[in-house]
Amino acid sequence: MPRVLLVNDTDKPIAELREALQRAGYEILADVAHARALLHAVETQRPDVILIDTESPTRDTLEQLAVMNAAAPRPVVMFSDAADQSVIRAAVRAGVTTYVVDGMAPGKLAPILEVACARFDEEDKLRRRLAEVEQQLADRKDVDRAKGWLMDRHGLGEAEAFELLRGQAMKQGVRLGDVARQVLSLSDPPRP
Repeated sequence: MPRVLLVNDTDKPIAELREALQRAGYEILADVAHARALLHAVETQRPDVILIDTESPTRDTLEQLAVMNAAAPRPVVMFSDAADQSVIRAAVRAGVTTYVVDGMAPGKLAPILEVACARFDEEDKLRRRLAEVEQQLADRKDVDRAKGWLMDRHGLGEAEAFELLRGQAMKQGVRLGDVARQVLSLSDPPRP
């Protein structure tokens, strides 16, 4: 049963929203009355999705969402009355996965949450892949720098320097980039 954290950033009662979520099979966690408590609530209650009902997201709400998104990212659905493009873009930049304008229709709630979760999962895969590619690029740069240092310092050819790094990586059971960073951090790297 998916767990939903409700953030009611309005004066409107949320009983209808709560009932619609329960009918759709969601477990409702404790409500959060202010966005300032969002990160703490996410860390302690560990929801699967966050649903925010607001008239218009405030700067504080968006800042708290950005902090939460950096520390403990989750799919976020925001129901808002604000249809201004700049507000929508700011909400998405802060980590809102799905932004719905002009209220919530109880019958559409489950599909909206499903789309938000699916979209979040796809974006999360892209973020992880980007981090992986960035690490590979950083490793490659460090390997090239370490090869250059070994070539200059010990008069090795490029292939010899690479084989020295690769041999150390295999011997230590670590990635080639890690060995390159070790070489670059040493004042007297190992000789061939």
